[in-house]
Amino acid sequence: MSTGSEIARAEAVGLESAPSGTPAPAILQEPGTLAAFWRRLRARRSAVAGLIIVGLLVLMAAFAPWIAPYDPTATDWGNVRGAPSLAHPFGGDEVGRDVLSRIIFGARASLGAGLVSVALAVSLGLPLGLLAGYAGGWIDGAISRLTDALLAIPFLILAIALAAFLGPSLVNAMIAIGLSATSTFIRLTRAQVRAVAAEEFVEAARAMGNPPWRIARVHILPNIVPAILVQATLTIAAAIIAEASLSFLGLGQQPPEPSWGAMLNTAKNFMDEAPWMAIWPGLSIFLAVLAFNLFGDGLRDALDPRQRT
Repeated sequence: MSTGSEIARAEAVGLESAPSGTPAPAILQEPGTLAAFWRRLRARRSAVAGLIIVGLLVLMAAFAPWIAPYDPTATDWGNVRGAPSLAHPFGGDEVGRDVLSRIIFGARASLGAGLVSVALAVSLGLPLGLLAGYAGGWIDGAISRLTDALLAIPFLILAIALAAFLGPSLVNAMIAIGLSATSTFIRLTRAQVRAVAAEEFVEAARAMGNPPWRIARVHILPNIVPAILVQATLTIAAAIIAEASLSFLGLGQQPPEPSWGAMLNTAKNFMDEAPWMAIWPGLSIFLAVLAFNLFGDGLRDALDPRQRT
């Protein structure tokens, strides 16, 4: 067991020493943790490829007004369902709008929906899961039963129902997706909290008289952050699909503003005459979802202290 002096020294930096054989908190386990994390992440080429694609998509969305060759809502009756050309590399849509420009601006809706909805889900699910996992008792029971009820409804079905109730708009779609994903983060956070709370360094913190709020904030929360980050990254991919689905159904981004899902909805009527109208938004959704999934998988491995490369 750790001596009292060892525990006292660790408490000075906000962390009690664990007894022999008990792993220290993952994010503080070794000197140079950040350098070790980047080394493990770089060793996974698929994760690096996913990160690069995500970075390019973010830059494309951020600088869309300067990158897009045309106004995404401007019509050109001479380019109605126009085939790809030098002037319009991705062709034209049903009213002559440049498909490339709409793809570039559509990244704003998809990435924005993914990031905002997941941020909402984490901001709601993390404190509720932390409260359920650490408080226990009837509080845990009430939150867990509510979570079970929400998890019983398929994610996309719940998102469609909430979006239909709130009304068709991109903001309401983000809220619907975020609320639908909240139960996942509640369940994950609760499980992580209960696992960390059973560790002996947490017991040592209780024995030293730390109040519950300090134990939860200083000793438990930092140790569950890696799992939350990984789940958030993977949920962004699901949120992008959900936003595209809602826009496809007319519950997300409203015309004439571009959205990859709405573009697919329009393109289904012109598959024979202008297949490029469906190819490019479909490929964009595929690449975005694949990139976040690859990065999320690599992030999970890189944040796992048991991984060594």
